[in-house]
Amino acid sequence: MTLSTLQYLLGAGSGSLVGVALGLFGGGGSILAVPLMVYIVGVPDPHVAIGTSALAVAANAMANLVNHARLGNVKWRCAGTYSLAGVCGAYGGSTLGKMFDGQKLLALFALLMVVVGVLMFRARGEEGDCDAQCNRENAPKVLGFGAMTGLFAGFFGIGGGFLIVPGLVASTGMPILNAIGSSLVAVSAFGVTTATNYASSGLVDWRLAAVFVAGGVVGGFGGAFLARHLAQKKGALNLAFAGLILVVAAYMFWKSAATFLA
Repeated sequence: MTLSTLQYLLGAGSGSLVGVALGLFGGGGSILAVPLMVYIVGVPDPHVAIGTSALAVAANAMANLVNHARLGNVKWRCAGTYSLAGVCGAYGGSTLGKMFDGQKLLALFALLMVVVGVLMFRARGEEGDCDAQCNRENAPKVLGFGAMTGLFAGFFGIGGGFLIVPGLVASTGMPILNAIGSSLVAVSAFGVTTATNYASSGLVDWRLAAVFVAGGVVGGFGGAFLARHLAQKKGALNLAFAGLILVVAAYMFWKSAATFLA
């Protein structure tokens, strides 16, 4: 696949937006990366957009993880347990996703985002338990949520942060800021798993991924700062997270619904 210089510049700019989203929400990277690559950069094949975004988001998530770890927002045991189960699901999901029509995959992706956005909006007033940890009692729940999140993340070719954050909150009761920081471990793991599967089929544009990552690293610093600021206001981070998901979902569904219903 050959892209123009302008498209690569648009890729770098889009990457910076994804970096802000990952630093701010721990998720939103792929829900922005996929439509940005398809509709702004102009990647013609949705499967290439999905595979490339999975790689770029994984790399950006690793960079943003460093920022959140320094701020003490990561619960490592929960993140590791969730990621372990999710990687298995992500591999199976990405294998199924490659066999599904690309445009219809985008439409289903948008529908899933609407559901998650509504659930996060309803939970906007819940502060969570700062002392929440992963233990023997909640381990089955954490593993179950992790496996299902990985399956969806792999199927839709996403890092899965916008699913991982509510999944961690639901399975452990931790505050959303800790879920955001911890989710970046799983986002990295899911993204690498999905990207590896897509790359094996030649569905990754490596140069576009590189410029996307470069832009994302810059945007990530600002996102992590904003996350810490919004977390001090009750419900503000949850509300912003849900709003981002619903806005992007509406745009994606508008773009792909005609193809899905055809």
